[in-house]
Amino acid sequence: MEKPYAEVIGDPIAHSKSPLIHGFWFARLGMDADYRATHVTPEGLADYIAARSKDPLWRGCNVTIPHKMAVMEHVADPGDVRASIGAMNTIARDETGAVFGTNTDAGGFYAPLGQSDFTGADVAIIGAGGAARAVLFALSRMDVGTVTIHARNALKAMGLLASFGLKGQVRGLGDPLGDVGLLVNTSPLGMRGFDPLEVDLSTLAQGALVYDIVYAPLETALLKAARARGLDTVDGLEMLIGQAALAFEIFFGVAPPRDGEDELRALLTA
Repeated sequence: MEKPYAEVIGDPIAHSKSPLIHGFWFARLGMDADYRATHVTPEGLADYIAARSKDPLWRGCNVTIPHKMAVMEHVADPGDVRASIGAMNTIARDETGAVFGTNTDAGGFYAPLGQSDFTGADVAIIGAGGAARAVLFALSRMDVGTVTIHARNALKAMGLLASFGLKGQVRGLGDPLGDVGLLVNTSPLGMRGFDPLEVDLSTLAQGALVYDIVYAPLETALLKAARARGLDTVDGLEMLIGQAALAFEIFFGVAPPRDGEDELRALLTA
């Protein structure tokens, strides 16, 4: 008998660890379901959504580079994600069968920071794409200090600061990071298949936290450099697992078990 399924789409997609995460939760819950990684090009995105919306076994998909903004043109937006975050990473069906989009990246990003207080802390963000939008949305609710976005497109980055009501400035990718208490890489730089991320961490505040959302490789050059300086770090699996847990419940109507996090991380890093 065919199984209900969800998937993750992107271009590229072979690096995705999402099937391992959802498969781990299926096994622990004894669920007979499937989760796949599906290569979808920008040109094929509209056809993909149209075809999946007619498949009764499809429960939805996670969305990664480069579709997080483009996908908004093809699905309903009941939570007004377009106006709030401006990017979607999760597509699913509602109780009527209509396909809609939402964003679990913001919650996934915030989860490992929940026990820390960044009130008034200055922040540096690398990148101004779909993932940056979710991160900036979360930061706008954390009462941080100034936010500096390091990006290639200064106009786009300035627009992001304005849209999330954040005080800050825009600098180039190679410009100094400044005396910030939180550095977040939201770009694909440093990911396998992409250019390396080259930054100087010497200006960061003592006790700063370095957060890299890249998870392939998990031990990025950025995190390695941060640990060498004695700085606290958060790796890409934290956000990946956090956003996946929120998406899993949307897809399958049940919360995934979170009591096996160490075992799951071991599986993902094997």
